[in-house]
Amino acid sequence: MKRSRVLAVLVGGVFCVVVMSLYRMLELMQGVELQHQVASPARQVDEDLSNLQRKIDSLERLLSDNNRLVAMLRNSLVHRKAAWETGVRGGAGGGANVSSDSSHSQAYPLPGCRLAEEIKDGVQLLDVYDLLAFDNLDGGAWKQGFDISYHGNEWDKQPLELFVVPHSHNDPGWLKTFDSYYQDQTKHILNNMLIKLSEDSRKKMIWAEVSYFSKWWDDIDDQKREMVKRLVRAGQLELVTGGWVMADEANSHYFALLDQLMEGHQWLQQHLGVKPSSGWAIDPFGHSPSMTYLLKGAGLTNMVIQRVHYAVKKEFARQRTLEFLWRQSWDSSPHSDITCHMMPFYSYDVPHTCGPNPAVCCQFDFHRLPGGRVFCPWRVPPQPITEQNIQERALLLLDQYRQKSRLFRSPVLLVPLGDDFRFVESSEWDAQFSNYQKLFDYFDQHPELHVKARFGTLSDYFKALRGRMNTSLPTLRGDFFTYADRDDHYWSGYFTSRPFYKRLDRTLEATLRATEILFSLTLAEMRRIHGDGHLVAGFPAREHFQRLTAGRRDLALFQHHDAVTGTARDPVVVDYGTRLFHSILNLRQVLQSAAHWLLLLDKNQYHHDQSKPFLQMDDVMVAQDALPQKTVLTLSDEPRSFIVFNPTEQLRTSVVSIIVDSPDARVVDAETSRPMAAQISAKWVEPSRASTEAFQLSFVAELPPLALVVYHVTKTTAGSAHRAQYTFLCGGELPSVHVEHFQVSRPQGAEADTPLSLGNKHVKIWSSAHTGLLQKVRLQSGPVRQLRVQFLWYGTRTGANRDRSGAYLFLPGEEGAQLYSPSEAPLIRVSRGPIFSDITSCYRHFTHTVRLFHLDGHAGRSLEISNMVDIRSEVNRELVMRLVSDIDNGNRFYTDLNGFQMQQRRTLAKLPLQANFYPMTSAAFLQDAVLRLSLLSAQSQAVAGLRPGELEVVLDRRLQQDDNRGLGQGVTDNKLTASLYHLLLEDRRGMSKEVGGPSVEHLSLLAHLTSLSLCHLPITMVAPSDSQPTKLRPFLPLRSPLPCDVHLLNLRTLEDTQEAGSPSKEVALLLHRKGFDCHSAPEPPPPCTWSTHEEVNLDDLFAPLPLRSVRRSGLTLLRDNDEPESARQQQLPHIARLRPMEIGAFRVELD
Repeated sequence: MKRSRVLAVLVGGVFCVVVMSLYRMLELMQGVELQHQVASPARQVDEDLSNLQRKIDSLERLLSDNNRLVAMLRNSLVHRKAAWETGVRGGAGGGANVSSDSSHSQAYPLPGCRLAEEIKDGVQLLDVYDLLAFDNLDGGAWKQGFDISYHGNEWDKQPLELFVVPHSHNDPGWLKTFDSYYQDQTKHILNNMLIKLSEDSRKKMIWAEVSYFSKWWDDIDDQKREMVKRLVRAGQLELVTGGWVMADEANSHYFALLDQLMEGHQWLQQHLGVKPSSGWAIDPFGHSPSMTYLLKGAGLTNMVIQRVHYAVKKEFARQRTLEFLWRQSWDSSPHSDITCHMMPFYSYDVPHTCGPNPAVCCQFDFHRLPGGRVFCPWRVPPQPITEQNIQERALLLLDQYRQKSRLFRSPVLLVPLGDDFRFVESSEWDAQFSNYQKLFDYFDQHPELHVKARFGTLSDYFKALRGRMNTSLPTLRGDFFTYADRDDHYWSGYFTSRPFYKRLDRTLEATLRATEILFSLTLAEMRRIHGDGHLVAGFPAREHFQRLTAGRRDLALFQHHDAVTGTARDPVVVDYGTRLFHSILNLRQVLQSAAHWLLLLDKNQYHHDQSKPFLQMDDVMVAQDALPQKTVLTLSDEPRSFIVFNPTEQLRTSVVSIIVDSPDARVVDAETSRPMAAQISAKWVEPSRASTEAFQLSFVAELPPLALVVYHVTKTTAGSAHRAQYTFLCGGELPSVHVEHFQVSRPQGAEADTPLSLGNKHVKIWSSAHTGLLQKVRLQSGPVRQLRVQFLWYGTRTGANRDRSGAYLFLPGEEGAQLYSPSEAPLIRVSRGPIFSDITSCYRHFTHTVRLFHLDGHAGRSLEISNMVDIRSEVNRELVMRLVSDIDNGNRFYTDLNGFQMQQRRTLAKLPLQANFYPMTSAAFLQDAVLRLSLLSAQSQAVAGLRPGELEVVLDRRLQQDDNRGLGQGVTDNKLTASLYHLLLEDRRGMSKEVGGPSVEHLSLLAHLTSLSLCHLPITMVAPSDSQPTKLRPFLPLRSPLPCDVHLLNLRTLEDTQEAGSPSKEVALLLHRKGFDCHSAPEPPPPCTWSTHEEVNLDDLFAPLPLRSVRRSGLTLLRDNDEPESARQQQLPHIARLRPMEIGAFRVELD
């Protein structure tokens, strides 16, 4: 108690000191201003207003700093109190003896953190994998299964009720581009759908891809649109999932998964007034629980999946658990449950959906009738149903239905009827519907068969299932990676294929999120200043909103399971890339325009000129397949303004780099004239030749949350700027080094063999003087730990008639990974400076850099690793970066699922090497009782932990052949590709041993913050050098950062329901409360706070932004999912419950 009182007094004392300091500073500011005399009265008024604005802004910042200090002290008090009470309860002496040495102290849990826990209810897929033999025995007719038997009387009391569900799987790009598929096939499918369903109310169909449906809607007239609405109302046409695409679930980030789902759902609400209830994911190559969380949060209650490892399907079929409640691994409640149906057989085509024998089922695909273009590979063709053969045909088909039914626990059966791009021609509609209707009629006429069959939709099926299910469904946790469709053919190749475009995808994602937020804040600020809710006349809000919409849709389209996966044909990849590229350029226009208006002190000076924007990005993207290049800023004695936007909700300390034309430059904060700590580095044209005309100026920026901060850069006196110093090494003959303006050294003799070392106050590293690659690391004053970086090659299988790696499959050669052995020694370049130091190793196929930032806060804790990879000279090779540590993690490691949650992995010796690779969207880690090693990534790729202490990522793959999955080509369109990571080593406290079983783990708080900074880099914009200086002031929308564990996922302006294509006053506020690990407290503590409370005060979070009305909704902001009007919060404060790991969606008016 005494210690608590002392801390309380301390907090009060600090508060008083801060308040007195604020008062004194304002007095001093006023005194200084009174001393300045100005000539013109008009100018005096302008100056007074400007000074007043600056004082208010300064006061707000000082108050924010005070709030942060008080919050930190409050948290410190909570932590100390928790530690004291733990000590009192647990210690015999009645006191806590907590050592300040982090490596030895027993941890007290951080408020709000998530202890690793083993949840034992339900089926854990990790346990299933441990139990399965993966022996791939021949199952007979059902090759990957087993013989299914029945007596025939099983349905006497409970008749078999089956729904044949017509569908057509339309890939938005694969062998053809999105537009080509639409013109050649999709529009004909939908045109025929309208005609055929209208002819007969018994005919039904489901449709998934809203990207195609919306394009077709734009082509049809009002009369046909009314017909569509009638079919939807009648339940004949069901829109399933409702996403823009059927998204990939391995490489896609959860921001983009939700973006494509929201884009589709908003379109359906606006044009059809419908809300999807069932998910349909029959072609993504493996399935993630992150997707199920988003679907459940968007209001769906059911889903169907197909591509699951054949051995898992067999086990689930044997246990009759193909239908289950899919629950989140971290959720101990049924809150996140969704009813899931797993299709039991090899494919979603007709031969593999009616029952276990494809040779029989193919005879009931009436599109394959003799004389057509498609035939049955089992050489027994379908027959038209006639009076003469109907009995034999009906009983043959019923036998398959009954066998399939025995794999499920209910007498209700789902039978999909379709395939890729089916029902293009009118004749196929007639063949399928007329022949099946004859079979259904026969079943109806023979009640002794105890079967009721009809065409249906997913809603029909799940409604009947719920009505006739007399047992509860089992609960399942986990994910369905890595997928294998047959033999040892594991689909782990696509986790990396086309890595250039996987990186471009994340660039667009980050640009879109930043633009969404800034655009929403701009409109809110305009309405606040006007006071009447109207926008500025000259601001092109409608045009910008349409650019935003196009950006959303291009990002959404790329989440398709043949786009971000890298599994489309070369021309289609170019089409996707061009869409991503154009959207980035268009979104940059919106960013520049919004920033321009927000920064102007005199808003009347705003003028939109698209051909000559006031602000320009500091880099240029010239093509869809080229990396961006920084522009060179021309400096003079006059200040050149540039702006840095922090798109994150946290106060961040970031190193910002710009390229200037002089080695002598300085940066100051434009508002305070405070000089920023900076260094000048060389801009390398070649590994050993620096540019003489361009230099990198890097400085430390303190960026408030969501802020636009203005800086001035000027040319300064020669030699006044801190310059980096360089050391060059090469095992062979050192090439000539061409560097002006910088100090260069070339160690000789024994000195050239000494390990290279770099360090800051948090971490020290050692690298080999011969390879330049990392070897050892030490945290502060802890022990030296092994942490080696290696590069390796994987080849593919050799020999005649053997399957080889391709876009989908990873089928490495028997020799496994081979250490990268360069034909000539690498050039190693060491840079040392006051802001950052790095070691760059230049090899033929890659340039590898490890960088340390000399920053005081938590931003200096991690190592930045960047690779520039070029394997265009190679044949059938894949390049891998491997980390080798002394962490004793056994066979367990963790990878993220879609950037949303972490999933335990187990490397199993009984599986082939390629089966032990998993998708990593943004993070992976290894840990033992005392240490955790986290690899945080800015792009998605394959990751594995093949041996204890190891973690490896596949950087690029070049493969000359098709892998027989329909693509018809290899992967040979490689580019010069950049990849970026942060490597974080953290002590683990209070861990005596690893938690057993399939434990649920989370990233540490520090890893979350580091990943946030990595995925959402500061955005730099440059003002013109030739214009009259325009008065700009920083834009600081938030008084303080959001809590450490609350992520602003998006602030998305919604479309006006009355005026299509225009922004409304409503925004979708999406907040994700991260779950974080209890055993790694961030040292030093970050400037944000966190708490144990599940309730958050939205007004406090976003102060001083005024939230006029707040209404909780579903994750896609469908009005049907809004909370009732009675629960709508119009009065202050707006309190929302947000549990760890949950995403909260709110319909908000910013006023």
